[in-house]
Amino acid sequence: MATAQSQRRWRAKNRFNKTQLNVMVPRLVHDDLSEISSENDLRGKGEAVSFASFVAKGLAQYANHDPHAAQLLEIFRNTYGRDRDLYH
Repeated sequence: MATAQSQRRWRAKNRFNKTQLNVMVPRLVHDDLSEISSENDLRGKGEAVSFASFVAKGLAQYANHDPHAAQLLEIFRNTYGRDRDLYH
């Protein structure tokens, strides 16, 4: 865990473009983020969260123009809704 001083420096440096996100999630999600990070040459779980957000947003935008992407997005939404308790 970072010291209070280093956290203050980080917040002062990034106060206009970043906010800290601390969430409690199951070990499964931590393991998934580690896997996403290593498979996509990312710099840790924090960047894996950003990448997952980027991919989800990209898929949603692509689904507006491509029926196959729309079908995939609908499958992912339904599956997540059904299995939500595993990830929350």
